[in-house]
Amino acid sequence: MFQLESTDQPQTENGKRRWMYPVIRKGKLYRYRNWLSYFYLIFFFAGPYLRINGQPLLLINVMERHFVLFGQTFWPQDFFLFVLAMLAAMVSIMFFTMAFGRVFCGWICPQTVFMELVFRKIEIWIEGDAKSRRKLDEGPLTQEKWLKKTAKHTLFVIVSFLIANTFLAYMIGSENLIKIITEPVNLHWVGFFSIWLFTLVFYIVYSRIRELVCTVICPYGRLQGVLTDKHTLQIAYNYKRGEPRGKISHKDPTPKGDCVDCGLCVDVCPTGIDIRNGSQLECVNCTMCIDVCNEVMEKTHRERNLIGFYSESMILENKRPTITTRMKTYSVIIVVLFSVLAYFVYQRKDIDVTVLRSAGMLYQQQPDHYISNLYNADIINKTDKVQHIQLVALDPSVKIKYIQAPGELGKESSTKIVFFLMIPERNIHALKTDVTINIIDHDKVLNSISTTFVGPYDEN
Repeated sequence: MFQLESTDQPQTENGKRRWMYPVIRKGKLYRYRNWLSYFYLIFFFAGPYLRINGQPLLLINVMERHFVLFGQTFWPQDFFLFVLAMLAAMVSIMFFTMAFGRVFCGWICPQTVFMELVFRKIEIWIEGDAKSRRKLDEGPLTQEKWLKKTAKHTLFVIVSFLIANTFLAYMIGSENLIKIITEPVNLHWVGFFSIWLFTLVFYIVYSRIRELVCTVICPYGRLQGVLTDKHTLQIAYNYKRGEPRGKISHKDPTPKGDCVDCGLCVDVCPTGIDIRNGSQLECVNCTMCIDVCNEVMEKTHRERNLIGFYSESMILENKRPTITTRMKTYSVIIVVLFSVLAYFVYQRKDIDVTVLRSAGMLYQQQPDHYISNLYNADIINKTDKVQHIQLVALDPSVKIKYIQAPGELGKESSTKIVFFLMIPERNIHALKTDVTINIIDHDKVLNSISTTFVGPYDEN
């Protein structure tokens, strides 16, 4: 029963696409999903304009290789953090899916949130319930149909336009987006074109493609077959309790299961599957079938959750859903991965420094019995503030003589400096000496780095 296969065809017998008209039943889980979606939508549209320490909450500027996450700026030098974050995300998705199935798709995925809780609601508000929408689509082009379709698609374009602007703000920053909107178009042709391109894409996705994103295009759904097994907790029909299904009839003495074969679980499904046929690739775990089935169970005075969160082993052993050791283990691994990532992010410095001793050069004799080495340094300011950089050795006897001084370092910029590191000859007791250099702005230490100093040393 839990073989992940496609049992419902997205096409009609004549080869045309089968258009979905899901019935909306506002059960408990649907209300929970609504509240989560409201929070998500508020966060999505407000995100580009929220600031932490003057930085955006989230910025993914791929073109300039400039990324901001919760006020922390990341540059190409932080690429290892990006790799670590991607690894943690991939492992988390795999482990989460192994344990809990495709819950992400039905509750958090932007495609589902916007489709079912924004665009679908607009469609219902204008065209009516499922029967009315089907009748309207199948009927002739009357004035009523023309007005309703025009109103619906106009709102679809407006919402798609808002999503496109917000999406672009996450990529270029809200300040640049405001410039594109307020300044003449001829100054921002690329930005203007991008906004309308994204608008067109979102409009086509939510007006025409719809559930095909989840059932055909998205690779995550296709991974279900290799990530889930009989221990995965996901939306399922308890066939041992529900079969044999049939209508309630006092005239028919044949024993039947709890399923009254009303078909409502199919009617409410946004991808049009019958969950009673087993777990399928098209199921996005939206929980609509759970809500409507529980309504039927309550009306027929039977136990709830004929459709619910089950694993195959729970159905076979007639157990209630529980958090298994497997799920706990996966959860711990996910927490550990993100804890490691958080540690590296926390340890990350706002000023990145690379110090290298000049290749091919030995030490130099300096006046007053000092020995010097020549160094090159690259300093990157990752913050949005101007820094007044100075290099100071941790050992007060060590001097720094600049050939090319750092001085003022602009926000989100870099500079190169060249300097001599000078140590009194009497303090050199080995061929190589470790020296620690602090990078400071006035009295604040921004970073510290260690380097090797080569000097004269006679073991005899």
